[in-house]
Amino acid sequence: MPGPYPGRVIRVHAEGAIDAQTDVVSRPVVQQMLDAGMQELTGERRPADAWARFIAPEDVIGIKVNCSGAPQIRSNPEVVSGIVENIMAVGVPASRIYIYERFANQLRSVNYPAYVPAGVNVVAAEGDFARGTVLGYDPHTYVETDFFGEDDTRSNLVRLVSDRFTKIINVPNAKEHQASGVTGCLKNIAYGNFSNVARSHQSEKTFTYSFIGTLAAVQPLPSRVVLHIMDGLAGVWHAGPFSANRRFRFYPKQLCFGTDPVAIDAKLIELIEAKRKLEGAVSIFERSRKHLGNNRDPNFNRYIREPGHVEYASKLGLGVFDSSEIKLREIEI
Repeated sequence: MPGPYPGRVIRVHAEGAIDAQTDVVSRPVVQQMLDAGMQELTGERRPADAWARFIAPEDVIGIKVNCSGAPQIRSNPEVVSGIVENIMAVGVPASRIYIYERFANQLRSVNYPAYVPAGVNVVAAEGDFARGTVLGYDPHTYVETDFFGEDDTRSNLVRLVSDRFTKIINVPNAKEHQASGVTGCLKNIAYGNFSNVARSHQSEKTFTYSFIGTLAAVQPLPSRVVLHIMDGLAGVWHAGPFSANRRFRFYPKQLCFGTDPVAIDAKLIELIEAKRKLEGAVSIFERSRKHLGNNRDPNFNRYIREPGHVEYASKLGLGVFDSSEIKLREIEI
């Protein structure tokens, strides 16, 4: 990260991608979106050549999904299965493809195995153990910091990332987050690949501003993540990252492609802000304590949000945040 296309974001919109009433996703339309996005990003005429820019037959691929809002909002299995099929078309066998997440219960709620070819691995870093197990994490790769005098001050990297994967494809959602402002590429890579991260937002004033970028910059993570495909078919504009209240879901019906997580997240902030303005809700940049409270009202929130974490990550060299340097290409299917 930020890869071969810093500051470049491809946004593909398709009105027929998902039915907003039933949440049914059209797999054929999604495949068209994947083809169009990858070809536009790379300049290749054939989808297979576009994917081959990032993937080789000998690679071991991790597909980092986001299931924290599942089963309502998650990396849609139709999108993930489309990615798997394109990876296999390059020559990577199913046995070297891993769909992964931190928590088993969230991963199981999506049932990815029903959508992908036999042999594709679907694994949780914490397996079927209770949350908090350390067995799925690398004891030698970590960030140590004390936020509030907690007993456990260490966050360790998922072991598969350091020991097994040669390439990672990041598939986050388009979501507001009550603490970090948005859950996008950066947060899915950072909090989705390290243990013991919830401690950063235990109180109204959080530590997400700097912690997300700090984690995302820990090697070998930024060297392994070669591609980001943000699933914005459906999203969350308030009370995220979960989606208990359907009122706060919306349907952008889009996928975003790039190698620069900061640039994509900068556009995600614009998307969430525009939706909140349309709904008459305060900005995610609002820091006044008078807006702290029960988030059943979109003008109140449990935390003081930190969407500034995206710009902070740019200062760590993870991507381009300056809007004048971000090159957005929009495609309609």
